[in-house]
Amino acid sequence: MPASTGRQRAVAKALTALLPLAPYADTEVIRTDALAVHLKTLPPSIAVWLATVAHVRHAHTDYEKLLSEGYDRDSARFFVIDQVNATLTRWRATRLLDADDDAE
Repeated sequence: MPASTGRQRAVAKALTALLPLAPYADTEVIRTDALAVHLKTLPPSIAVWLATVAHVRHAHTDYEKLLSEGYDRDSARFFVIDQVNATLTRWRATRLLDADDDAE
């Protein structure tokens, strides 16, 4: 495994702070996503938050089903906010998704 970079350490710290009880399998996906090139200009805490919301939305809600049923992205996102927040609450997240958030 390559040596950890400052960015990797900062993302790991932000991930632990945001999601203290998230399952390892989920945190590894979120960590990888937060380190993606398209998020590298963002502060680690914001990259982790965006990666978390996207992961939870796609992996732990009916978001994909709603899209396949013809809902547009904004409508599908609206309908899964409670599911996203339920998952974040189970993981003891220090932040929840607000209906006005423009995450992802």
